[in-house]
Amino acid sequence: MSEMDSMGIYTDGSDTQEGKYMTFRSGQEYFGLEIRYVQQILRYQAVTMIPETEDYIKGLINLRGRIIPVVDVGVRFKQGQCEYNDKTCILVINVKSTTVGLVVEQIAEVVEISKEDILPPPSLGRGDRAHNKYVYGIGKVGNTVKLLIDPEKLLYDEDPAEAEREKKNEEE
Repeated sequence: MSEMDSMGIYTDGSDTQEGKYMTFRSGQEYFGLEIRYVQQILRYQAVTMIPETEDYIKGLINLRGRIIPVVDVGVRFKQGQCEYNDKTCILVINVKSTTVGLVVEQIAEVVEISKEDILPPPSLGRGDRAHNKYVYGIGKVGNTVKLLIDPEKLLYDEDPAEAEREKKNEEE
């Protein structure tokens, strides 16, 4: 049974975070994010809009004196913006010393997924690379699956290799 610790993170009481994923719902799908990235879960709160930013960037929040950007996961995944309600949360994550809030429709639970139960995303054709841009694996949990997301790709628009190619093209 999961319990919420003092930071607002659901845990099962064990000390190790390896193989543990915070799961959440966005659209009709359930996604998993390695628990090591999760700092805190907040109720949805007012966000200060930033003009002329990408549509998935909702704005900024003040978290105990720290200003952090907020990204709507549903919009980022091109699922459209959900209607915010009392289950809508901001999942505060830290990736490579960057703290960001992710708006998710609903937190599900913390699950343990062994490496043997993680499969690569299926190849569906030429457009598959763009389709699986944020998903690095499919986690089998009982009779269900969770789409495991790569937080670096979620936060940064481009694949580092693609960004390097574009930089070279601009220099030529």
